[in-house]
Amino acid sequence: MVTLSRKNKAKKVKQSLGDRIFSFINYFVVGLFAFLCTMPFVYVLVYSITPYSDYLANPMNLLPKRITLEYYYYLWNFPLMWSGYRSTLFITIVGTALNIFMLCITAYPLTKKDLKGRNAYLTMIMITMFFGGGMIPTYLLIRSLGLMDTYWALILPGAVGSYNIIMMRNFMSSLPHELEESAVIDGANPITVLTRIILPLSKPAIATFTLFNAVGHWNSYMGAVLYLRSRDKWPLMIIVKDMVVGGSTDMIQATEVDFVHRVEPYTLQMALIIATIVPILIVYPFLQKYFMKGMLIGSVKG
Repeated sequence: MVTLSRKNKAKKVKQSLGDRIFSFINYFVVGLFAFLCTMPFVYVLVYSITPYSDYLANPMNLLPKRITLEYYYYLWNFPLMWSGYRSTLFITIVGTALNIFMLCITAYPLTKKDLKGRNAYLTMIMITMFFGGGMIPTYLLIRSLGLMDTYWALILPGAVGSYNIIMMRNFMSSLPHELEESAVIDGANPITVLTRIILPLSKPAIATFTLFNAVGHWNSYMGAVLYLRSRDKWPLMIIVKDMVVGGSTDMIQATEVDFVHRVEPYTLQMALIIATIVPILIVYPFLQKYFMKGMLIGSVKG
């Protein structure tokens, strides 16, 4: 054991100059990329807790001398913010749950080679990956179904994703068939096999697709613009767009909040951006450990 450890250390010590230069370049590029990705978030976070007067004195200072949470207090008392959270949480939770349910009950039967018409089903699913009805036919369909100005207009059209079905099918196909066969011999029906064996073993893939779908629903914007008319049903992204991109405080004035004239729109916008980003950032670390495992296994076996 001692000899092996010394040999390993010797291999590390005898790394050539070219290898060291290559490693340095890799670390530098990855570190620079991570820095560039992180800086916008850091900038927004810093100026959401910086007094506006300090920001005007030095707009590029990322080390604030004073810290204030008054802008988050203003958002706390902003009624439309709470209705936006309520709408976004409902769309995200219900939409993601429906996505995962439809994904599992669709992908599992497609793993069966004796399923009649399996290739035809797969072909129809794959066609939808490349061709779609478009915005206007989808809008007309939603209107004809009476789903206008409802949350279901944002949830149902994307309840089944063809790409996700293919990936989940590949993942489930990679699981040992002997486990399923032994369960069938013990008298388990297909639903029991799916819920007691397949789904527990598919946690990495389920966690990965849960993250994908949750982020998609949380950031839903275009569907809300097309289908939602009531202001109290607006998700957070619509509120962020009107306050940040529009650069106005008309919505706050409409709610008759008395602090409108005492707060600077710029810093309030920064606080609003952080308030909409943090919830999804809190969820991500709990699912991140499954992320690579789920995607790699699902992409290997066809």
